[in-house]
Amino acid sequence: MTDRGRAALHQAPERIEMGPSSLHWDGTRLAIELDEVATPHLTPIKGRVTITPRGVTGIEAALKPDGSHVWRPLAPASDIRVEIDRPGWTWDGHGYLDSNFGTAPLEQDFAYWHWGRFPVPDGRVIFYESELRDGTETRIALHFDDHGNAREIEAPPLQRMPRSAWALRRETRCDTGHAPRPVQSMISAPFYQRAVVDTVIHGHRTQGVWEAFDGDRFQAWWMKPLLALRVPRRAGWRRD
Repeated sequence: MTDRGRAALHQAPERIEMGPSSLHWDGTRLAIELDEVATPHLTPIKGRVTITPRGVTGIEAALKPDGSHVWRPLAPASDIRVEIDRPGWTWDGHGYLDSNFGTAPLEQDFAYWHWGRFPVPDGRVIFYESELRDGTETRIALHFDDHGNAREIEAPPLQRMPRSAWALRRETRCDTGHAPRPVQSMISAPFYQRAVVDTVIHGHRTQGVWEAFDGDRFQAWWMKPLLALRVPRRAGWRRD
């Protein structure tokens, strides 16, 4: 995506526009229209991603006791359709939709967090775990069925994985006697990584999407200039 100025943002109850790209909820599905320029080669990318939830949850989980950061697992089980203007970039699969919001910058309150969504035979499990600046921890372990019904579960032990190429700390839940391992890197940065991780949960081997964020690195003085190089920026944009 592209960082844009305030004039490029337009919001309505069921639609948000960010420059030429937009998200629209029609009551049953979320349509994401993409019209962006990729970095570093400035390649135009256009297309649509359609997410159809199998069930929508009403869960809001506080990531900090005072409620200043909240996570909403809106649709843990969804069907997804991707249509991008590239040969071979149109496909169908399973997806996920969530939302985070807060009243303070992430790095101000979080020293570290990791998250993972893993399919299991009777649904999927999600772990969301954080270490806060005040020394406390948040540990969330939930199971969701296809209809969005949730229940708390006992999480397997927390186990470390090898550090990333940027030496980022990586860990997730895995049964005793097994070891989790990243099998495909999706995004890798000094302060953040998203990857496909192979693990074993309650006797079931599974692969799911996993993320980690290091707040100490993100707020480092040398990080901000790198972000400006990584993400394209457009100061102004207006609709025709």
